[in-house]
Amino acid sequence: MNKLNVRERIDVLLDKNTFVEVDKYVKHHCTNFGMENKRIAGDGVVCGYGKIDGRLVFVYGFDFAVLGGSLSSANAQKIVKVQEMALKVGAPIIGLNDSGGARIQEGIESLTGFAHIFRRNVMSSGVIPQISAIMGPCAGGSCYSPALTDFILMVQDESQMFITGPNVVKQVTNEECDKESLGGASVHGSISGVANFVCQNDEECLMTIRELLGFLPSNNMEDAPIKPATDELTRICHELDNVVPADPNQSYDIRNIIEPICDQQYFFEIQPSWAKNIVIGFGRMAGRTVGFVANQPQEKSGALDIDASEKAARFIRFCDCFNIPIVAIEDVTGFLPGIQQEHNGIIRHGAKLVYAFAEATVPKVTLITRKAYGGAYIAMNSKQLGADVNLAYPTAEIAVMGAKGAVSILYRKETPEQQAERVKEYEEKFANPTMAAEHGFIDDIIEPADTRHALIQALEMCRNKNQSNPPKKHGNIPL
Repeated sequence: MNKLNVRERIDVLLDKNTFVEVDKYVKHHCTNFGMENKRIAGDGVVCGYGKIDGRLVFVYGFDFAVLGGSLSSANAQKIVKVQEMALKVGAPIIGLNDSGGARIQEGIESLTGFAHIFRRNVMSSGVIPQISAIMGPCAGGSCYSPALTDFILMVQDESQMFITGPNVVKQVTNEECDKESLGGASVHGSISGVANFVCQNDEECLMTIRELLGFLPSNNMEDAPIKPATDELTRICHELDNVVPADPNQSYDIRNIIEPICDQQYFFEIQPSWAKNIVIGFGRMAGRTVGFVANQPQEKSGALDIDASEKAARFIRFCDCFNIPIVAIEDVTGFLPGIQQEHNGIIRHGAKLVYAFAEATVPKVTLITRKAYGGAYIAMNSKQLGADVNLAYPTAEIAVMGAKGAVSILYRKETPEQQAERVKEYEEKFANPTMAAEHGFIDDIIEPADTRHALIQALEMCRNKNQSNPPKKHGNIPL
């Protein structure tokens, strides 16, 4: 295990010799339980600003070696100061969390410190990117500040997040667990969906933050950095010709469509281990950042469920906050059926995805590769939901449901032989994008090899899009 101390972490994270520390002489003022004899300069949190790839960022990091990295009121004041500085100048803020939670000796003072931090998290939301790295324990109130930020990274075998620890869980529910099984990186990366990235060590975590920021603008009034486009804009992607199988019931990896169309064929995936039936992440097209949202036929036949809807909706809203165009790649059989899904609120959670796409005013382009059925077709950025350009492969099937399901309802009294003929008839009519194109719901039917060029053309056309939603304090998204 190669666990770095807080200053080593900041050195790895920032460009060399750019870190400027703030409030390094601050000490706590607590005199309870002998704390007057444990006053250390900085009080266990290092705060300041520096640069990543030449761009200004703010950072604060907990030092677990000082009183377990616990949060004091003095620490909270330091963190709030850099939060306010970051918001004032419009620069990202990064928190390096390695803390046991509120400092017990201070009682209510340390708890109110959390409240001040949370409020700044909320005020900064959608204005500047906020990134949290969990690089050790993160317990109790410490969890909620990261949860309010845009992206959370965790380190395998080093970091844990939980509101109440294993001992309390045992006392209250009589469940046996340890820190790792309760809130380790694997749990939050694949089961809860709390973590966006799970890294193998501190260095990988910090380098991932640097790479992530390369796709993002510094604030909501700017665009993401543009990288010189060395990849041919009109590049023909012949490898896409055979990605979508001829058999409509055969699966394929949607990343085999996303990766070839990105500049240098590089796709930066987010939350790869949670809600695998939807794929989200950043790529570049013509040197500009694009957010991808794509159904994954390899998982649950690409159907949307509760977790996939939430995963996609949050990512879409982030992209919309920070002026990042969205490309939706669609191959969806519908919303996942089942008693558990219905009882857990698929209607409410699925509505989040509809809301997010409909609310977003950034350029929105949709490509239908194969199936686009029912309400899921609408939810995945349909023309009627506000998409700017909708494209389809010749293999696209746009319908209320699949042929067999439709025939079983429409012609339930007919013989199996008659129903087989009806299935063929239904497929001829709906197992193609022609009808949707005739109604103007699909703007063009393209060959797979032309995907990159067609999407770049659509995004360039939409670049100066100027759209705003009706004036309001804020919408009421179904949470």
